[in-house]
Amino acid sequence: MTIDTTATDARIGVDVGGTFTDVALSVGDRLVTAKVPTTDPQHRGVLEGIDKACADAGIEPHEIEGFAHAMTVSVNALLERDGAKTALVTTEGFRDVLEIGRQNRPHLYDLEAEKPETLVPRERRFELDERTTTDGLERAVDPDAVRDLAATIRERDIESVAVCLLHSYADPANEQAVAEVLREELEVPVSASHEVLAEFREFERTSTTAVDAYVRPAIDDYVGRLVEHAREDGLPAPRIMQANGGIADPETVREHAVTTVLSGPAAGVVGAGATVDADERGAESKDGVSLEGLVTFDMGGTSSDVSLVRDGQAERTTDAEIDGIPIRTPMVDVNTVGAGGGSIAWVDGGGALRVGPRSAGADPGPVCYGNGGTEPTVTDANVVLGYIGPETALGGEITLDIDAAREALERLADEADLDGALEAARGVYRVANATMTRTIRAVTVERGHDPREFALVGFGGAGPMHATTLADALEIGRVVVPRPGGVLSAFGLLAADESYDAVRTVGSQLDAAESETLEAVYDDLVADVLTEASDPDAAQVERAADCRYAGQSFELIVSVDESLDLETVAERFHQAHERAYGYALEEAMEIVNLRATATVPGEEPTIHHDGAGDARVGTREAYFPETGDDSRETAVYDRDRLEAGATLAGPAILEQAESTTVVPPSWTGELLANGTLVLTRADETEVGDR
Repeated sequence: MTIDTTATDARIGVDVGGTFTDVALSVGDRLVTAKVPTTDPQHRGVLEGIDKACADAGIEPHEIEGFAHAMTVSVNALLERDGAKTALVTTEGFRDVLEIGRQNRPHLYDLEAEKPETLVPRERRFELDERTTTDGLERAVDPDAVRDLAATIRERDIESVAVCLLHSYADPANEQAVAEVLREELEVPVSASHEVLAEFREFERTSTTAVDAYVRPAIDDYVGRLVEHAREDGLPAPRIMQANGGIADPETVREHAVTTVLSGPAAGVVGAGATVDADERGAESKDGVSLEGLVTFDMGGTSSDVSLVRDGQAERTTDAEIDGIPIRTPMVDVNTVGAGGGSIAWVDGGGALRVGPRSAGADPGPVCYGNGGTEPTVTDANVVLGYIGPETALGGEITLDIDAAREALERLADEADLDGALEAARGVYRVANATMTRTIRAVTVERGHDPREFALVGFGGAGPMHATTLADALEIGRVVVPRPGGVLSAFGLLAADESYDAVRTVGSQLDAAESETLEAVYDDLVADVLTEASDPDAAQVERAADCRYAGQSFELIVSVDESLDLETVAERFHQAHERAYGYALEEAMEIVNLRATATVPGEEPTIHHDGAGDARVGTREAYFPETGDDSRETAVYDRDRLEAGATLAGPAILEQAESTTVVPPSWTGELLANGTLVLTRADETEVGDR
């Protein structure tokens, strides 16, 4: 297929996942997608995916004028504990902050519970005689002592250094001096907490700075190699997706590596919001209730990610944790669970069927890939259930071994004392869905949201196969499957804005706060984020404040107008507190942190769907939970051939190169003009008539 490139610049987004690397290429009003296996090193698969998409589009890589990228380098380093050999430099007496942590314990009554391993072991944590209080510098650091420490660090072959001195958020003078000497004396990256997170709470600030140092060499190496190879292929330098849902230039993320944690999931949430337009977000559900927003459900090969989009904006948080490690940096609020298409099914010591969190990954992958895998996965269960057929080519590359999948489920059935491969497949499907349903409840019901007032956006390679079943369990009446659903994180990269954040702790009682002092802090924060922006004149700046009632331990973020009005800030906090907790108080308030965000709006790609030809490609036997033990003759469609406006009734299976959508008997679907599929639950009478 040849596409006219004169209408609009060609832009490409590439997202690296645990199993597949996804590509979305926008040229004019057309969207070309591709999916290739993830490689080690990752940049090789990225370039292979770009070549594949360009070949399908009939263009050369050097014709691409915009390149955005999301990757898993930093989160993999954390999960697998294979980041840099890191040292921590801190104030005398605070060497063990990372180990002491907080009072809260995730397993309070488990006598054998083990705390997560710290990123920096005690023998690589060093102290300096200095002191800063919340009121400012009290005792300056001795530069000669820092030079002696640098020599010790050099002797131990340290690969990265984190510097986090007590109260450096209030006055960074000592920390700046320490970082300056270390950068002069050492040839390794140095992460300073006042540059990473100028915010109070010693444990979280130290942890976040340690994470930045721990993943920084890997990010620097990966991004550097990708930039170099992209240049050799005539590609522009990649803009990197950050955890906050915005892209940034490669040099910025190489210096602020912690911002790339959960880069890929953030891109998926942005893509979900971009493909469901305002009219669809504001539509009414079947019972006439206006939809509150979107629940985004991204099921890939290794895990599933769930988030919320409200008023067209992805929910964000500044309080996240990955594998027991706190990270306080602005990021899209994503809940991740180890249940993906490649998650391995197994039987525990009590004979119960379990799914995940261990994954078959990209190599060897599920048994049905025929690449040497022997352990049954969720994908193998979907094959046995008939959702994926022998003619399905995942990613346009992988053909399936149906018999091998069935044999693997037979072995699982024997171990779990189940009646054959089909019964085992049903069990794997139910267990995986139960895990993902709990995750969706965690971001809706447990936060005061009624999931029935949301639409569920299913995407990722496996998401559209499970979305309607999850919706049934949660009584959600509408499921949306975007046209690029199998590569939506890659598509989200095309739609993402450029975004930068800055924060500083001020710690002031509201009634004692001086507007002039706060405005001066805001001026510094705004200057910081605008310095990072590629086009400061085009940047939109938003200001916010973290507030709480006096005596509370945690804060709520409220927006702050361009002209600071403390009474308005107080009113917004009371409203936010009532929304979050159901009540507001007439108590003294504190302004804890000030925030600024600069956003350079991106250009969302235009998608025009041209379905043509006979979309129905055949039928196959498939099993659905609501039909009991009986199989159903199920129509199979080539989704790309469906015309805009087409309607269909379940049971049906819609196949694409990157994903498969399952429409159960109790659901109907309609294809919108941009190729988005909207599924709604049919009335019981309609189901009975078919």
